[in-house]
Amino acid sequence: MADITVPEVDGVITAAEVQATVDAIADWQLPNGMVPWYPGGHADPWNHVEAAMALALGGRVAEAERAYDWLVGLQRPDGAWHQYYVEDGIEDDKFDLNVVAYVAAGVWHHWLLTEDRGFAETMWPVVEKAIDYVLELQQPRGEILWARHADGTPWPFALLTGSSSICHSLRCAIALAELLDHERPDWELSAAQLTHVIRHQEADAFAPKHRWAMDWYYPVLGGVILGETGRARLADRFDTFIDDGRGVRCVKDRPWITVAETCECLLAHLAVGERETAERLFSWVQQYRVESGRYWTGTVYPDLTHFPADEQSTYTAAAVVLAADGLWGAGPTSALFTDHDAVLPALIDITEEDDASAE
Repeated sequence: MADITVPEVDGVITAAEVQATVDAIADWQLPNGMVPWYPGGHADPWNHVEAAMALALGGRVAEAERAYDWLVGLQRPDGAWHQYYVEDGIEDDKFDLNVVAYVAAGVWHHWLLTEDRGFAETMWPVVEKAIDYVLELQQPRGEILWARHADGTPWPFALLTGSSSICHSLRCAIALAELLDHERPDWELSAAQLTHVIRHQEADAFAPKHRWAMDWYYPVLGGVILGETGRARLADRFDTFIDDGRGVRCVKDRPWITVAETCECLLAHLAVGERETAERLFSWVQQYRVESGRYWTGTVYPDLTHFPADEQSTYTAAAVVLAADGLWGAGPTSALFTDHDAVLPALIDITEEDDASAE
C-alpha cells in the first residue's frame, strides 16, 4: 500500500490538526463500521462514504475499509441503499440515487490513495450494481430522477445538485472500470448525456431549488461546468450565498452558515482556478472548530447559536478534511474535486452531434 501523508494548509491548518479531525470521526464510528452523523444518530450512505474518504486521508485505512464493509453488507440485490440507517435498522426507506452513486467516488478515491488493487476488485461488483441501478432512472433528455419510493416508484423530478454529484460519481465508476479492464461505453454515453443537460438545459430539466447554495456551486464542484463559464457561474450568486468572514449560507434567506457547504464551495472555486477565494473561505471555516477537532455543523447569525442545536457532525469534519486535501494539492487524491480531468476520464461532448443532427 502507498504511504499516506496527512494533508495540511500552510497558515490555516496543520497536519496534526487535520489528524485530530480524522481521529474524531473514527471515535464515533460504530463497531459494525457505520459512521453516524453523531453518537446515537443516523447515517446515510453519501455522508458515510465522505467520512470513509476522510478516514483514509488520515491514515485510518482499516477504519475506512470497515466503513465500506458496512455498505457492502447492506447493499440490496438491486444495487441500492436506503436513504437513512440507524445502528439497528432502516430509518428512511426511500432510495436517493445520488446517495447510491457516491460509493463510486469513495472507491476511486481509496484506489488513488492506497493503490490497493485488491480493494478495487472487491468493490467493483458493488459499484457496478449501484451505478446500473442509478442509470435506470436516466431520462431520454439526460437528467436522472432524484429518488425512488420504497416500493420502487420513481419520484417525478430531477435535482441539479444530485445530478451534478452523480455525474462526478459516474466518472469515478468509469475510471474504476477502465482500471479493471471492464468496458462500459453505456456509462460513458450516460455521463455525456447528463453533462449535456446540466450545461444546456438546466432550467427545463431540474426542479427549481434556487434558494439552496448547492444548486449554485455543485455543477462546478461536480466537474460539469468549468473554466470561464464556471467562474462566471460562481461569481453570479457569490454575494447571495457568501457572508463575508463567515462562510456559505445553506439557504439564501436563512441566517445559518454551514461548514460542509463552505468547504464544498471552496473546492468548486479551486476547480476553476480561484485559489485565493478558496483559501479565504477555508480560513473562515476554522472559527467553527472545537477543541476535539470537530466542527459545528451550522452556526446562526447574529446570535451565534448552532443549527441543528449543538451538532458537530462527522460529515462536516469529513468535508473539512477533503477541503484541506484539495488545498494542499500534493496528495494523490487532491485533484479529485479540483482538477477533474487529471484523475478522471474525459467527458464526451455530444453538443456537436446534436448540432449536426439539427441541420
